[in-house]
Amino acid sequence: MDARNLFETPTTYRLIRLEYALGLAVATVLLLANLGEVRWVAFVALFVYIDLIGYIPGAMAHHRSPTGEVHRAYYVLYNVMHSLVTQGLVVLAWIWLWGAEWALLAIPIHLFGDRALFGNFLKPFAVSFEPVPHPAYARLAADMAAPAAGRPAAPGASPGASASEDGPAGAPEATGTAAAHRAPNT
Repeated sequence: MDARNLFETPTTYRLIRLEYALGLAVATVLLLANLGEVRWVAFVALFVYIDLIGYIPGAMAHHRSPTGEVHRAYYVLYNVMHSLVTQGLVVLAWIWLWGAEWALLAIPIHLFGDRALFGNFLKPFAVSFEPVPHPAYARLAADMAAPAAGRPAAPGASPGASASEDGPAGAPEATGTAAAHRAPNT
């Protein structure tokens, strides 16, 4: 949300995904408008290599691990391969070496699609490689759903209400321990 609060509410998370959806739509329209000029082998290679290097190895390690924990190298691979900076440099290198072509749209279509359609952004080390709610995040979501001192309650909010639009994005319902530790609304 800002430099001192590095999380999103469900609303701001959806708005960020909407921005990527616009980029996805523009890239897809450009691809469709130039279908006859696309080198499809290059397009498929550019689209697939990102996950072949950056996602599949970590996903396999995650699913093979009895605890679901994977080495940090898998996170680094994922983040490097799914970075707009890295892929922007790949596009520039491709253009320098072989020239601009419509197949390069595979890269923004892949990255914007991951963010807009699946909600996948870069992966911090502190969370599971595959999405599961983190206990600390569940507590934060519960705390964010409760009105803070000096901040008015959300319209229609009732004492003990579950996580709402004021809570962080992807937050589970505020139940159990997290809800029990919330300060009563006064």
